[in-house]
Amino acid sequence: MPACWLPRRADAISVIGTALLAKAAGAGHRPIAVRLNRSASTVRGWLRRFAANAEALWAWFTRLLHALDPQAGPVMPTGSVFADAVEAVGRAASAAVLRLSPRCPWELAGRATGGRLLAPVPPRSG
Repeated sequence: MPACWLPRRADAISVIGTALLAKAAGAGHRPIAVRLNRSASTVRGWLRRFAANAEALWAWFTRLLHALDPQAGPVMPTGSVFADAVEAVGRAASAAVLRLSPRCPWELAGRATGGRLLAPVPPRSG
């Protein structure tokens, strides 16, 4: 499966990533759904799944960030575990683009989690 898709998801990871970014910025699932022209229940499902794994995803992508860029500063807490996890994904993706090659940040997230960004069990470290 190409990295721009997640298993069992009908939308490209970049669309899901756009929803995650909007939620991290404070938008609710209904306005996000309207903006993306998706059903509210679909967007709500993405956001709930990511939120359920946010702490583990934050840890996973923070470790990946520092593996790709050992001199990277810490991912500073924002007061929202969801937003912190999105920030860690973005910073790790940016480090990967600089170090490896230009790619969509959300494709990196898909690759780094083995397609399990929204899976019930987050990726394991190690």
